[in-house]
Amino acid sequence: MDRRLRQARRAAGGLLLLLALLLSGCGAEPAAHNDTDVMFLQMSVAQIAEGEQVAAVAERSAVNPGLRALAAELRGQWQSETATMKQWLTDWDQPMTAPSGSSPHAGHGDLHALQPGDVEGLRAATGTDLDRIAVALLLGNLHNAMETLRLETDGGAHPDAKSLAGTMTTTRQAQIQRLLAMAAG
Repeated sequence: MDRRLRQARRAAGGLLLLLALLLSGCGAEPAAHNDTDVMFLQMSVAQIAEGEQVAAVAERSAVNPGLRALAAELRGQWQSETATMKQWLTDWDQPMTAPSGSSPHAGHGDLHALQPGDVEGLRAATGTDLDRIAVALLLGNLHNAMETLRLETDGGAHPDAKSLAGTMTTTRQAQIQRLLAMAAG
């Protein structure tokens, strides 16, 4: 009887271990990704890097406390999002930026590109002029982000990347509305 009890316990323990492994996804194939997922991550990392430059100035120097708060909020979100995106690109053995030449971004333009002198002009501005420029630059950056998010939502394959794009879309829409209210005065 003692031996049967030990065998039953071992069998139950083995079943529990198997169940835990199945529930944790151990041995499961990682979710597939496609070129759109990679492009979304690469473009988003670049857009965030540019937006970060603007938000850093706005957080430090804006007159409007609402703009300073929104800039700090964006910077915190961007830090977390960028870490996730860079980790996925690394996990997928993809570069952080698209290769030069035959870019997978062709046809989508350089949505994330600031114009020469934008950040320098922002840094040189003061008071309400700085606020006005920062709001305009952040609106442009977030609009471009919405275009990139739409690409992922429509054509991405990786479930986590699509989920992140959905979350970012909701968050960015609310942030755009706040910026538009600031621009309206």
